[in-house]
Amino acid sequence: MSERPSEHGPAATARRAPAFDPQLRAALAARGERGPVTPENLAAVQERDATARPRPTAETLRDGGRFEVEELHAPGPRDGDGDGVTLVSARPAGATGPLPLLYYLHGGAMIMGNAWSVLPRLLRAWALPLQLAVISVEYRLAPQAPYPAPLEDCWAGLAWATGNAAALGWDADRIIVGGKSAGGGLAAALALLTRDRGGPAPIGQLLLSPMLDDRGTTFSSRQMAGRDTWDRTSNATAWQALLGERHGAADLPPYAAPARATDLSALPPAYIEVGSAETFRDEAVAYADAIWQAGGDAELHVWPGAFHGFDTLAPHAALSRDAHDTRTRWLQRILAR
Repeated sequence: MSERPSEHGPAATARRAPAFDPQLRAALAARGERGPVTPENLAAVQERDATARPRPTAETLRDGGRFEVEELHAPGPRDGDGDGVTLVSARPAGATGPLPLLYYLHGGAMIMGNAWSVLPRLLRAWALPLQLAVISVEYRLAPQAPYPAPLEDCWAGLAWATGNAAALGWDADRIIVGGKSAGGGLAAALALLTRDRGGPAPIGQLLLSPMLDDRGTTFSSRQMAGRDTWDRTSNATAWQALLGERHGAADLPPYAAPARATDLSALPPAYIEVGSAETFRDEAVAYADAIWQAGGDAELHVWPGAFHGFDTLAPHAALSRDAHDTRTRWLQRILAR
């Protein structure tokens, strides 16, 4: 006879984990099993990602003339280690007047990804229907470039883009910072940094399944261990790569891990979304709650049965379409203010 699971401890936690949405579960099964990222396989994972992740050319991104695309180069960040920051800029072809700007930071856990791969979807989803420009930032990756290098790259690019907005056709008073996963965490950190350095001042922050907390102590990080597409083992590996010996330190600044922030006042309105069945669920919910407690503006969505990266893996699932539509409506409201 099998032993009945305890009401407490790991067995109960696993038994009580939220079920995946049926359409998302099917997409996950079709992808097949993938092991976690560990310190031992990190280099191999990075090499595989650099080879396999799409890196469309500017000509491909122009999509037969629908978009104007160019690479721009901002001066290096204030940490003194950067030679400059590459920004991939895109806008609807023929758009007139200064356009609002989505300043976007790609995902990849601070250890993977590139500025080009996210652009086709961003351009289709938002640049054309909302008539906005997009900048995707090629920030440096850990562990080769640990904190604060990635964030300082993002800051340097934003400061340069804002300072050159008039010449490049962007509206400096309508810039939204955003990103997914690691990019969402960087966007949250950038909103804190711009506030504390006195500008530039975004009008919104789009935080999609943001990577906010290095400590790995939330209930959802334990609950979804070994189940989510990005679980606590992979997450700890990425944070260790970014922070090194400072990982988990009591005095870690909030710009390194925004969940550490004790003052979330005077931030731009936030859109925060996360899945109910993902590692980052509780830290995202807590971040929204902390913004509310500080008197701020946050819109929170927890998608039932969604794992990390659900809309990338299953873009045509009903839940993914709902998430896209909801993000778009938030962007429209922010841009109309």
